[in-house]
Amino acid sequence: MGRRATTRRIGIADVALKAGVSHATVSRVMNGNFTVDATIAARVRAAATELNYQPNPVGRSLALGKTDTIGIVVPDLSNPTFQAILRGLSMAAAQDGYRVLIADSSEVSSEEAILAGEARRRCDGLVLCAPRMSDAELEELAPSLQPMVLINRTTDAHAPSLMVDYGQGIQELAEHLVGLGHTRLAFLAGPERSASNGLRLLGLEKFKAGHPEIDLQMLEGGSNFEVGHQSVDAVLASGATGVLAFNDLVAMGLLSGLHERGIRVPEDISVTGFDDIPFARYTTPTLTTAAVPITELGQQAWHRMRDLIRNVPSDAAPEGPTVFQPRLEGRSSTGPASAERRGG
Repeated sequence: MGRRATTRRIGIADVALKAGVSHATVSRVMNGNFTVDATIAARVRAAATELNYQPNPVGRSLALGKTDTIGIVVPDLSNPTFQAILRGLSMAAAQDGYRVLIADSSEVSSEEAILAGEARRRCDGLVLCAPRMSDAELEELAPSLQPMVLINRTTDAHAPSLMVDYGQGIQELAEHLVGLGHTRLAFLAGPERSASNGLRLLGLEKFKAGHPEIDLQMLEGGSNFEVGHQSVDAVLASGATGVLAFNDLVAMGLLSGLHERGIRVPEDISVTGFDDIPFARYTTPTLTTAAVPITELGQQAWHRMRDLIRNVPSDAAPEGPTVFQPRLEGRSSTGPASAERRGG
């Protein structure tokens, strides 16, 4: 019985033999190392072409310490905001031949450090999206996670940072409600460890300083639809005629809960969200919110990461965080405060 013919893979040894150089020289040429003499490099490439040599991507990654993959850690992948950031990041990275590894901490801050470390060991760089870990934890971890890009956080570790001006955005929403005659407002807060929630709170402190006549109550909340739906009793008990929800998901949950109680929006109470996720313009009524260029945020995160991976000089990158300004989107969920509730 004759032996079955096999096609042997052409390797570095074959190219080295044909070009008359060492294995190491072939490896350096194939990995783009420009220290090799140009004449020798041309001879190696000609031999590789003649032999139809294709580098083993796994072996090449091990040799270079490169995986052509970046990681992103998000607090909640079910949130459309983080989905949109991921979409922008992955589409931009794909144009440069990179893939994205995703880790979801499910809003458990103690898991973030573990997930971030695991993801970084498997990738060429890491994007931390709205991390919930403390400042101290972030500062301690940052050196081991480089190259790293932060979204909605900053650090002293010289990592590029992309921020949304949540403080300004929430102030504009509050001003919008005041302009409609609302004097009793409530803020459905986000997760306690959320840095963007902290920025909203700072923005509302500035708003209160400029509007001492406005009654603004802070209510416990969260970041998902269920939290908004379950907050109806607290919202009604507050006597507020205008509610600022932490994000669009919370606002949508609140809209649903109010509808079930027969509370009309905006005739009885006005509701605002934040982010302008795609569903915001299709709710009933359509949702007034602060629009954030979420997909662009993801794209820019990749551009910063690409600069780090390619060792683009730091003076080519912007100093300090890149700040994105939200844009007020006035829709049907907000209207004039009713005289009955305004005087209550």
